[in-house]
Amino acid sequence: MTELNRMTIAGARDALAKGETTSVELTEACIAAAEGQGALNAFVHRTADMARQMAAEADKRIAAGNATAMTGIPVGVKDVFAVKGVPTQAGSNILKGFVPEYESTVTRNLWDAGAVMLGKLNQDEFAMGSTNESSCYGPAVNPWRGPDGQQLTPGGSSGGSAAAVAADLVIAATGTDTGGSIRQPAAFTGTVGLKPTYGRVSRWGTIAYASSLDQAGPMTKTVRDAAIMLGAMASADPMDSTCADLPVPDFEAALTGDIRGKRIGIPREYRMEGMPDAIDALWKQGAEMLRDAGAEIVDISLPHAKYALPAYYVIAPAEASSNLARYDGVRYGHRAKLAQGDGIVEMYEKTRAEGFGPEVQRRVMIGTYVLSAGFYDAYYNRARKVRALIKRDFENAFADGIDSILAPTTPSAAFALGSVDKGDPVQMYLNDVFTVTLNLAGLPGVAVPVGQDAQGLPLGLQMFGRPFEEGDLLNQASVLERAAGFVAKPDRWW
Repeated sequence: MTELNRMTIAGARDALAKGETTSVELTEACIAAAEGQGALNAFVHRTADMARQMAAEADKRIAAGNATAMTGIPVGVKDVFAVKGVPTQAGSNILKGFVPEYESTVTRNLWDAGAVMLGKLNQDEFAMGSTNESSCYGPAVNPWRGPDGQQLTPGGSSGGSAAAVAADLVIAATGTDTGGSIRQPAAFTGTVGLKPTYGRVSRWGTIAYASSLDQAGPMTKTVRDAAIMLGAMASADPMDSTCADLPVPDFEAALTGDIRGKRIGIPREYRMEGMPDAIDALWKQGAEMLRDAGAEIVDISLPHAKYALPAYYVIAPAEASSNLARYDGVRYGHRAKLAQGDGIVEMYEKTRAEGFGPEVQRRVMIGTYVLSAGFYDAYYNRARKVRALIKRDFENAFADGIDSILAPTTPSAAFALGSVDKGDPVQMYLNDVFTVTLNLAGLPGVAVPVGQDAQGLPLGLQMFGRPFEEGDLLNQASVLERAAGFVAKPDRWW
């Protein structure tokens, strides 16, 4: 049997059911791997004692014949999900010391299914970033190394989750995707990242960045694992008015491997000037793989996709400005020390200046600006109109018989930490150029590792699907995954 921490969810589930291993043994293997994470900085809070207790309970459940597909599976949790009794900071100093007295719906669903909590994983502060360098804990590091041995970004904001999965510190992890924050890190680390339809997974108990864009999803080693984990994470939830009151289908059962007759769109607007040859070649190769499996490849147009990035960077900061107004030093988290004579306004100013990092401050300021009385119509309202047009483009494509859309996930492979000019934030924002359209439209998308660049670094493609048809989308992605046969793993150096 392979090293236990290197197992997939499906492999571990089957081994547990056959009695070939136990959840306690599986959990101990992951705990040992997490303790040796070293320079990866993927975990920010480890919960070994909790994990051992949960694993023992899972083994009792398996012995009693009450197991689900996730029972006994050790997972990591992105620091944006509230877990009762476990520090939860969203990667920000302003929430230092915050320990929730409640449980997010996503994690409660996982624990109800029998999953095991290994700890909290690193992320960009309040999920704002594409490199994981805005975290108050310092950046998580990609387990893949650059050609000269340099440390690479694991992507963001779910960089800690991606690094932990790629390095086999966990069997799987939770992530959130506001503008690509599951799919981009998955592409950078050679893992699978699924952003479900907006409303498929509850946001209750998940610290908000941009409420109309945020969506939780699984980060896994295979497409099958993503299907299994989504089934455990998803549910209707009366605590979240944006959560769809729909039954959760058996996503794994949808993985038939048959995509004959499926019509897969290739959006011409994603063929961008200056795109690296390796990305373009991978895209063409992925289309041929799907064609060989019986799908029809169709050129399509998403005419408003070129406006997605500027629209996103108006809407997301505007919602962040509103959501982050609650962090004022009064109720919880960090409070600045005040000088004699300071009043409530000074407390707000000093607390937020000390607690928020530069990237969060930048986005809050942008959001406040575009929501101001003199600029609301010129920026925010116009961006909302563009968003509606982007969503209509996808609706028109699906109405014309397109079943899914294939596109690159990122404009490059993972790059070196510190290589993005902090004085030019647009350079970082451009990493989201292929991903933000999906969040604006509220559609499901999955990133799959398909190949490697000339330096041996992972490259991924993503597929977009119809709303609430994650099963069909995952089936098509599983065919791409099987055809690509990506099995490369990073050499252990940490």
